Amino acid sequence: MDTSNIILVGPPGAGKGTQAIMLREKLDALYISTGDLFRSHLSNETDLGKEAQKYMSAGELVPDALTINMLSQELEKKSDDHGFILDGFPRNVVQADALSELLDRKDLSIDVVLFFNVPNDELVRRLSTRYTCKVCQAPQNINQSEGNVTSKCNLCEGELYQRNDDAPEAIKRRLDVYDQETKPILNYYEEQNLLTEINSVGSVEEVFTRVEGALQ
Repeated sequence: MDTSNIILVGPPGAGKGTQAIMLREKLDALYISTGDLFRSHLSNETDLGKEAQKYMSAGELVPDALTINMLSQELEKKSDDHGFILDGFPRNVVQADALSELLDRKDLSIDVVLFFNVPNDELVRRLSTRYTCKVCQAPQNINQSEGNVTSKCNLCEGELYQRNDDAPEAIKRRLDVYDQETKPILNYYEEQNLLTEINSVGSVEEVFTRVEGALQ
């Protein structure tokens, strides 16, 4: 599998997080989850985290420029002989343009954008049974109707919890936001011949085999 600079795109519940963890281990790449990045800056009370907190406390969206600054700092950790995996950014075309400008300044480029495609009915099923580990943040599906009930992560045995945005009433809203804001970036990257679609229905291992094939 070639070392690449990769963006992961897909709707909530498509399995990006799980595939990203496996891909990071396979490629030994710098993995950047913007969600994790925000949490780190906020919890460590960095200058950027404090600035972001001001907007969040006022109920306002954090400006894209702030997120780009966080990404810029994180990309400094990338070694010359390893690629990066970007998960959670960009979420819209404006952010995609900002990311392109940032990478140009750093003399970097995107090699491939992996689009994890899953039908909506499968997404709803996955999200309604998805729990997250408090320790390693890995997602895990628990189908209580089948008696598959556990309070421990199957990777690190950390405690599992269901995120508020994985609750049934929040799922439709999340998918609507994805359709309106994030889906247009598929055309953005397709026009640059960077987009590769991954059929994300199947076992984790089956999907990862498709990812490996796409990156050869």
